[in-house]
Amino acid sequence: MQPHLYICLPVLNESENLPGLLQALNKQTYTFFTLIVCVNQPDSWWKQYNQLSICIDNLKSIKILEDDKHLQIHIIDRTSAGKGWSEKKKGVGWARKLSMDFATSIGSDLDLIVSIDADTYYPPDYFQSLVNIFHANHQITAHSNPYYHKLTGNVAEDTSILRYELYMRMYTINMLLINNPYAFTALGSAMVTRVGQYLKMGGISPKNSGEDFYFLQHMRKNGPVSTYNEIMVYPQARFSNRVNFGTGPAMIKGNHGDWESYPFYHPELYNDVEDVFQAFELLHERDFDSPVLTFLSKQLKKDQFLDPLRKNFKTKELFKNACFQLLDGLRILQYLKHKHSDITKGDRSDWMTNIKHLYAHHLIEKGDLDEMERESDPFKLEIMKKWRDILVKVEYKLRKKSSIV
Repeated sequence: MQPHLYICLPVLNESENLPGLLQALNKQTYTFFTLIVCVNQPDSWWKQYNQLSICIDNLKSIKILEDDKHLQIHIIDRTSAGKGWSEKKKGVGWARKLSMDFATSIGSDLDLIVSIDADTYYPPDYFQSLVNIFHANHQITAHSNPYYHKLTGNVAEDTSILRYELYMRMYTINMLLINNPYAFTALGSAMVTRVGQYLKMGGISPKNSGEDFYFLQHMRKNGPVSTYNEIMVYPQARFSNRVNFGTGPAMIKGNHGDWESYPFYHPELYNDVEDVFQAFELLHERDFDSPVLTFLSKQLKKDQFLDPLRKNFKTKELFKNACFQLLDGLRILQYLKHKHSDITKGDRSDWMTNIKHLYAHHLIEKGDLDEMERESDPFKLEIMKKWRDILVKVEYKLRKKSSIV
């Protein structure tokens, strides 16, 4: 029996993007799906002059959805006056949660919940590819799909999104090189799970930002997450401050020259992480010196933080799983950020260190390395375009190699 797909879409100020999205959904080769849309904003915005245009745009989005005669669409109205968010419950996290929760109320365990965004293009075979992935892999808890940001032709937007994407790809590539289980890129526009798995994990946490990251991390703690697909999705690059962190805010900061939060971490730091993951069994017997363990001790404010784990998890297998739960994607990222400030030599130098690391792994050509070494400014638009495409190929190769598909 073919699964039903529940396509979950948060909408805020997206009336310009909705027609294109609906057109892409109408062209999907797999047609057994329902679109669940949560159109949302805080209710107080109806009384704020500078936010009123968004409220009106949201009503326009509802009209566009209601006028569509081809798709099966369920609208969750959290935008009309009196129906918007309260101050405590608001944002894209809540919109995703409401749409996903509704999917579980009408779906069966093996049906799929597909999280999408209005500003993203989905090729015609995307839904079919997801069905194929979950059919072939009963053990996976979720899927994080490959992506490729669309450029706009606006120099400021394109420069910012390419620099941010280089950061994301270099991070993912380095995590894949050490075979880390948390090696995935969390994008709300490109994640999928089963209805039954969503219910088992207690659903998505409605955070104002980063709900996609925490959702996939939670899924990974309970089983494998698939990351490979021949079909990419294509998010839009745009300056946006509707969330506290993520692509839009990163682009805004970067456009003002601030890339401090999105550096190119030294490969040695990933090696530190790899060493600890490979030594989980050894840690069951005794401690050993590690900058990662020292960092965790400070984070947890406990000198002997592993002793309770050894006491509570007697077998090596249970202890390894407890360590895996503790040293998760968030703590790995925190470690990288913490140590980066001690060893960084600036963006260009850090970038070149990573490029040389890829060359050492035979992942890039000598000519590309030589050309990059001659560049005084590797973050010019045309250069970043080229290197984005190089890293896409590298990442794809590593995703496929580590894939459970």
